[in-house]
Amino acid sequence: MTRAALLLAALGLALSGCVVDASVTQAPPAPLPAGNPGGAPAGMQYLYGSGEAAALSVQAYNALVDQTRARLARREGLSVVLEPGATLASPRFRPCGDKPPAAVFDVDETMLLNLGYEADDARRSGGWDSARWDRWEKTGAMKVAAVPGALEAVRALRAMGVTVIFNTNRAVANAEQAEAALNFAGLGPARHGETLFLKGDIDGKSGKDGRRDAIAQRWCVVAMGGDQLGDFTDGFAGLTPPERRAAAASPAVAALWGHGWFVLPNPVYGTGLGSTYDQTFPPATRWTDPQEKH
Repeated sequence: MTRAALLLAALGLALSGCVVDASVTQAPPAPLPAGNPGGAPAGMQYLYGSGEAAALSVQAYNALVDQTRARLARREGLSVVLEPGATLASPRFRPCGDKPPAAVFDVDETMLLNLGYEADDARRSGGWDSARWDRWEKTGAMKVAAVPGALEAVRALRAMGVTVIFNTNRAVANAEQAEAALNFAGLGPARHGETLFLKGDIDGKSGKDGRRDAIAQRWCVVAMGGDQLGDFTDGFAGLTPPERRAAAASPAVAALWGHGWFVLPNPVYGTGLGSTYDQTFPPATRWTDPQEKH
């Protein structure tokens, strides 16, 4: 069991599927990189080891279930998926008609914690390695755990008659392994082409609008969950970090957070990272300690 998993267990979190097969011979882990005395980067410590991240995730899923129940009771006629051609400034949503309800979720760090991959990554230096991630997709299905709150939310949604659909950028070539990871964590059933959509499906793009549109043609999507803004619309693509932040907080979009669109925490990777110092701290907001000599 990984360090992150042990920390989560110590906090009393119900992590599903965190089991190590003692019969499998594993190579010893790589040594920790120099300058990393805590054993994991701060973002990983927070997401995979902290009670605060667990609380945020459970909070998001509790709100999602409550809002879904209320939306079903109101029999709202619109999906939470944007219509083709809609923009962030002028969002328009697909009509539901008599389609059955569904909730659509990203997978990695939204439904699944990739504990095995991130434990290995914490001991390495260097950037993103797509080949190593592909090997993880192929072989890591039993080294994952459900995000806190996800199992309970999935069960509650299905009990309401809401189909749970996974929309992830895991590779279509690894569909069987993606199904296995979700099923192992207790989140399934996940069936490729029915309740599991992958990069390579529909239009082959990493942007998810094509898949979302295909899903919304069949189901009335009453809720969406993700850890990246692209899990809700491709309209954020191509924007600078300040533009993304402004768009996410704009009146037209702000009303959607917690009311159909639900964000899970992820300080480890993705489009939420990458703003420069100046973008993160606008000059007009900076403070200088008056006790310091200059």
